[in-house]
Amino acid sequence: MKKSVLAFGALALGVTFSAPVMAADVAACLITKTDTNPFFVKMKEGATAKAKELGVSLKSYAGKIDGDSESQVAAIESCIADGAKGILLTASDTKGIVPAVKKARDAGLLVIALDTPLEPADAADATFATDNLLAGKLIGQWAKETLGDKAKDAKVGFLDLTPSQPTVDVLRDQGFMMGFGIDPKNPDKIGDEDDKRIVGHDVTNGNEEGGRKAMENLLQKDPGINVIHTINEPAAVGAYQALKAVGMEKNVLIVSVDGGCPGVKSVKEGVIGATSQQYPLLMASLGIEAIKKFADSGEKPKPTEGKSFFDTGVSLVTDKPVSGVKSIDTKEGTDKCWG
Repeated sequence: MKKSVLAFGALALGVTFSAPVMAADVAACLITKTDTNPFFVKMKEGATAKAKELGVSLKSYAGKIDGDSESQVAAIESCIADGAKGILLTASDTKGIVPAVKKARDAGLLVIALDTPLEPADAADATFATDNLLAGKLIGQWAKETLGDKAKDAKVGFLDLTPSQPTVDVLRDQGFMMGFGIDPKNPDKIGDEDDKRIVGHDVTNGNEEGGRKAMENLLQKDPGINVIHTINEPAAVGAYQALKAVGMEKNVLIVSVDGGCPGVKSVKEGVIGATSQQYPLLMASLGIEAIKKFADSGEKPKPTEGKSFFDTGVSLVTDKPVSGVKSIDTKEGTDKCWG
């Protein structure tokens, strides 16, 4: 999947939405967590291009920050009122938004969760996503193999997303633990583990500033920390900045998830050791196709065989491959990246 150079408008902030792609009989909505993360920018790009191709009218909404569920609920209300046929949603509060999603489905709309499954997952008609548990496992396995015998004495920190622990956050966090050889205890919850290698968890809101502050907090807990799992690449870059400020950037192994072009560049430059690359443009474009098909035939999308969701793929990107963990290098990662 080559990088797209399609132009796109700014995502809407809060309940304000961007202009429809075009007038059409079939209307759809895209509701993302923020309008700043390159992942969601690319998601909108994919939805916009596919909507134009299929003659679907698309309105796009976004929260003010990651965790702004109120704006997302208001956006769902607007989509219902506007007579949309379907909604593509990356939920900030995967439990709290369920009543609004139910209202949309009761009104006859197809609701597809993108990237982040709802709680419960079947609260949406379908989920199009990366296998986030696998994404976490891949970077955990890579970190373990990279450290070798030193992994048993590692000091590991986790830079997570938000206090509400959305599903994508839990899956990546717990997946890393499984890959690294840490017992996650309850795999549906962050923070109940008792492995002595864990220094702690902190939240980042998925941005650089949050990553920097969270890293500073963990360094205060244990300045000997040497492995950092990050929810996404902006948080990883913030963590690196905090480490560099105290001369520790060469002492800590940072891993992440996303695979955006800036993130792949960070892998190439040695800021991030490895990242699990996902494909937001594909998620969104397939979502628009599903809404159009539903509008035309009433048919709902089906999950990937053997899974409870439609799997849009994941690849580990690193220039330092390890035995037993399949990966691609940053050259191939750059060919497939976004943002």
